[in-house]
Amino acid sequence: MRIGAPSWSLDQWLEFYDVLRRRLDCVQTDTQARRLIADASWQVIRRYSTSFFIVTRFLPRVKRRDVEIIYAAVRYPDEVVDTFPLDAQEKYRLINQWRQQYCSALEQPTLLDSVRRGCNPFVAGFADLVRRYGIPAEYYHAFLDAMECDIQPRTFDTFEDLIEGYVYGSAIVVGYFLAYVYGVAPGHTMAEALEASRALGIALQLTNFLRDVGEDHHRSRCYVPHELMLGAGISYPEFIGTTNQQATAYVVRRYAQTAWKYYRRAEQMLGVFSHDCIAAIDACIKVYSELTAILEHSWDAERRASVPWRRKLAALPRSKYWVLPLALITPEYGK
Repeated sequence: MRIGAPSWSLDQWLEFYDVLRRRLDCVQTDTQARRLIADASWQVIRRYSTSFFIVTRFLPRVKRRDVEIIYAAVRYPDEVVDTFPLDAQEKYRLINQWRQQYCSALEQPTLLDSVRRGCNPFVAGFADLVRRYGIPAEYYHAFLDAMECDIQPRTFDTFEDLIEGYVYGSAIVVGYFLAYVYGVAPGHTMAEALEASRALGIALQLTNFLRDVGEDHHRSRCYVPHELMLGAGISYPEFIGTTNQQATAYVVRRYAQTAWKYYRRAEQMLGVFSHDCIAAIDACIKVYSELTAILEHSWDAERRASVPWRRKLAALPRSKYWVLPLALITPEYGK
């Protein structure tokens, strides 16, 4: 598989799960099951991500493997609402089925018990991670609520409305999952780590929204608060069509400035996280800051912007470049 490969179809996902289930039938311990699920999760993040795949390669091995499980647990529900050619009713059914399996997995005493009760391996792996780290179970329900919102999307009047009404579930709680895995530095608290994760989650989501305006428009979604169009004196169709370039540039600039505010807050709080994770989190901030700068100065609704590889590499810690070739071949390296 290669990074940036086309999305899997629903049938391909189901086939992938069946192969993983058969492998899990042959193991006897949670440790063995956890490794198989993490290996499968590595395949998912390697296929679907570029920037996040790269920056998370600099995490210590145990934490990196758990981050891969988190990614797989959020990737499939996102594919259900974004990619699979299904009607709204079927999308709701699949998200509800996924939610029910999560509830069932949380009730089981072990990871293998969850799998043998018929829970999806990625759901079972994530529920196991929730138990191990003491992550509040309701965070994942908030994520699934946000996915359901995408099936019947609504508009947002203000940034506050967007953040509290959608970004909380789509990105902030995902940052919370990661904070529990990253851990905190001596002298700091989980509350501080969650605050930093909230800021970074908002920043990353706003950058992704700004990059994906065109794609979201084709899905009948709008994550640009009405207050920005009102301030520019244009309608949303005028913004999408860039019929008034000066007004469009104003909206894009205001959007990017809001994202910058949260990036700066996250950067200021970087030291609250466990020291062995700071390189990866810092790389994440730098890579997505590069993307935000590109969008701010050359935004195009019809072109999905990306950070050139040379600029991505410049944002990464050079002392750890050796990790990248290994990361593409195997999920198991480092300490």
